[in-house]
Amino acid sequence: MARLNYNHLYYFWAVAREQHLTRAAEHLHVSQSSLSAQIKQLEEQLGQPLFTREGRKLVLTEAGHLAMNYAETIFRAGSEMQAMLRDGQTSQRQVLRLGSVATLSRNFQENLIQPLMGKPDVELVLQSGTLDELTRRLYVHDLDAILSNQAIQGSARTPVRCRRIARQPISLVGPPLGRGKRFRFPEALDQCPLVVPGPSSSIRTGFDLLCEQLQRRPDIIAEVDDMAMMRLLARDTGAIALLPPVVVRDELQNKTLQEYCALPGLFEDFYIITADRRFQNPLLNQLMSRPAEKILSQG
Repeated sequence: MARLNYNHLYYFWAVAREQHLTRAAEHLHVSQSSLSAQIKQLEEQLGQPLFTREGRKLVLTEAGHLAMNYAETIFRAGSEMQAMLRDGQTSQRQVLRLGSVATLSRNFQENLIQPLMGKPDVELVLQSGTLDELTRRLYVHDLDAILSNQAIQGSARTPVRCRRIARQPISLVGPPLGRGKRFRFPEALDQCPLVVPGPSSSIRTGFDLLCEQLQRRPDIIAEVDDMAMMRLLARDTGAIALLPPVVVRDELQNKTLQEYCALPGLFEDFYIITADRRFQNPLLNQLMSRPAEKILSQG
């Protein structure tokens, strides 16, 4: 295999940053035809087209995005080599960019990324938003993956892979019951103040249907979409919360809260969503290969 021409790679990197051949040629002080020819040689060596043209703008292909990530790493490594030899210190890291839907349990996220935490060669970028916002960013390679409690359907125009990595029953959780007392389900639904997810949640939809089947009228005192707020209300108000136990993992462990019962037929599913790409960030494999019980562990 021919040795990579780093001059070609540098020219590609400059064009990718500018997204415009003429401007990049001006900054590099080379002719546009020479620059175009060198990028063509790089594409031939790699066996992949690196750009597509949209009007006057050059847009990276999937292979182009991957090459750009490698180019960034290579030229950053060169800068770090200079810093190491000059100053005696450097740090080279792999980067994983994850988006998470705003309603997703923080404990679940922490459990999932735990194998990568503290590794000196890994940098995690965690960003929150709506599923629509995060999906748009996934398509343009701003994110490597999305963590979600909602499934998503791909299409020919927007191909994605949505993989369920864990499932947990939905439980009723509240303050510890006194010795000899027990929670009576479903009778207690009519008698105890409840904090539940909002109407847009699939958990709430399933709970409402269950109550209808059981002919119960629960005393709902709060509807909360954010699981972090749900955790606080469960911990501080004395009300009973409807949620997956991973949300209150620490409170169950230290016994400030008690899991009364898992509700029949109600679950929350947890997904990793990726774009349907030939080249995925290798750090994702470490997350997706973890057993569900490890991800949901309360320990």
